[in-house]
This record gives sequence, structure tokens and C-alpha cells, in this order.
Amino acid sequence: MKQFAQMKILVATRNEHKLREIGQILGQGVELLPVSAFEQIAEVVEDAATIEGNAEKKALEVARQMARMTEGREIDYVLADDTGLEVDALKGRPGVYSARYADDEKHPDEHIYAANNRKLLRELSEVKGRERAAQFKCVMALAKRNSLAGLFTGICRGVIIHQPKGEGGFGYDPLFVPEGYCQTFSQLGDDEKIKSATGRGHWSS
Repeated sequence: MKQFAQMKILVATRNEHKLREIGQILGQGVELLPVSAFEQIAEVVEDAATIEGNAEKKALEVARQMARMTEGREIDYVLADDTGLEVDALKGRPGVYSARYADDEKHPDEHIYAANNRKLLRELSEVKGRERAAQFKCVMALAKRNSLAGLFTGICRGVIIHQPKGEGGFGYDPLFVPEGYCQTFSQLGDDEKIKSATGRGHWSS
């Protein structure tokens, strides 16, 4: 059995922000590779009805593709995640649609992150105070060949503020203030963001 320090994990994402954050959380004991390191790996369509479903689908499909390849056999596991912002006042929306929430109203030259934030603020325009409570839900799936090795869920509670603050992070980070903090994920910076999410949040398997 390989030692943890020697483990190689292929992360089923092309999002550099996610890859960097996962690397910061796992530390130096694991070598992470992005799917972009293997041109033969096809894009996985995230069309599952739940965040859990998308994470599991990505992990298994990429793992199966890797199993058919002659290169990359040194990969121990495939790790995939799906993350969604669930707002209480919106009955859990945008949820599984978080990444593409404003696809239907994005301006031609507008980044999808900005469009998503604009739509979210509009939908919460009449919502005040604690009713703006929300949570980031992250599900991580670990797979090897045709088998799912594990499914892990993390929750970080917080609140949606009324206007974006901060230049760091990505997605809804400029609007989300985690519990116990007075700054958004964007303002906290990568190290403190991870501390707030892993320290005050909770994970289950």
C-alpha cells in the first residue's frame, strides 16, 4: 500500500481556483493533477439533479476514462467536487445551478460570476437581516476505476450581504460572509477563507 505522501490524485476540474484551494486544504502530502494534464479526458456534462449527483458523476466518468488510457496509470484516485450556494430565503436556490444561475440573462461581455451575483442580489432585494442566511455546500467524490471510494459533504453557513466586497476569491465569494466573521470570502484571502470554511463548517461522509 502506498504511503499518503506518495499518493497522486487527479482532480476532475479545469477551474484553477478550485484546484488551488483543494491543494491548500490537502497540503503537501498529496500530488494533485488537473484533468487538463490529459488531453484525452472528455468534458463531463454536469446535468445531475443534485450537487451530490454531479460530484459522483464527474468522479466516476473521469475515473473510467483514466482506466481505459495507457498513460496516467500512476494515478491513485480521481477526486471531483460540486459546490453550490443555498440561500434560505430562496428555498435553497441557486443550489445545483449555482455556476450557471444567470446564463439566461448574462450580458455579452459580462463574466458569469458577475451575472450570477447581480441576479442573486436582485432576487434578495426585499430580504433583510437574518433572512439572508445561506450556506455553501460542497460535495467531494473520490473514485477509482469503476468504483466510488467515498462521498463527503461540507457545509459552511453564513449570510449574503447587499453588495459585493473584496477583490479575491471567485463566484459568490464577494457576497458571502461566513459565520463568525465580518468580511466576505473575497476579503478574507485564501488562507483565512479555508480556515473559516473548515474550522467553523462541518463535514460528513
